Amino acid sequence: MLNKPKIGVIGIPGKWSTEVLADRLEERTGFRAVIDMNQVELRLDTQQLMYQDLDLMTLDGLIIKKISEVYSPATEDRIHMLSYAEHAGVKMFSPTQSVGNLVNRLSGTLALQQGHIPMPKTRVTESAEQAFTTVREFGSAILKPLYSTKARGMIMLTEDDSDEFVRNALETYRQSQTIYYIQQTVKLDGRDLGMVFVGGEYLCTYARVGNKDSWNTTINSGGKYELFEPDAALIELGRRAQSCYDLSFTTVDIALTDQGPVVFEVSAFGGFKGALEGCNIDAASVYADYILKEITKP
Repeated sequence: MLNKPKIGVIGIPGKWSTEVLADRLEERTGFRAVIDMNQVELRLDTQQLMYQDLDLMTLDGLIIKKISEVYSPATEDRIHMLSYAEHAGVKMFSPTQSVGNLVNRLSGTLALQQGHIPMPKTRVTESAEQAFTTVREFGSAILKPLYSTKARGMIMLTEDDSDEFVRNALETYRQSQTIYYIQQTVKLDGRDLGMVFVGGEYLCTYARVGNKDSWNTTINSGGKYELFEPDAALIELGRRAQSCYDLSFTTVDIALTDQGPVVFEVSAFGGFKGALEGCNIDAASVYADYILKEITKP
């Protein structure tokens, strides 16, 4: 192939996962572009999607590594802008519709439900009274924002909390949320799993092991990564979960509970650090190779 493809990375400049993917692509193609969506301009009159002096419409592909630092309804506006380039023939990894379904926790949950994927008990309502009743029925529950990553904005409620405390928490949550998304907590053994897939193919599984002081196992809360060897049935569960969407690269969050494995969520993007630190695999390299293969397909 005479002309090597030009592939841009939509991400957060300076962030490790974004930069390492851009590095791996540059090693293979000689081209590097990290694109920050808050600097992108869609020019409908000239049919251009500009980032600084680069027209993204002229690229062979775009990888949506990270669409925004914090998810919000504005994230969906960015997806619409990228879909313009996608419809014009720029290959998108992952497709914008798949990313859009996952940026909002509710639409992501519904796709898993329709795929008959085991999940923690979940209820959704606009009614504060109904939400209160559900929290009390669940005993221990987590209020999850519709737009969030890495457990940001989640509120943990337990049966030891007073009625007044629960009502206040529900009120606080509703100040920034349009609807209550309530999930019953599950008994974890102090870890949950990240199962990595590239182009729908299983790559590896790592465990996030929580520190003793935090209710969640995210690395933001002091957790660490370890290798985990799942059995064939668990890999099949992860495969079924990610197949509810059409994703080029993803991590499926799975918890092992006393009721059997449940899926918390499928990531729209998925990081590379867990695969590197937990599985000793350079997932950014694997992903770059996959994308080049896809782009050069006849």
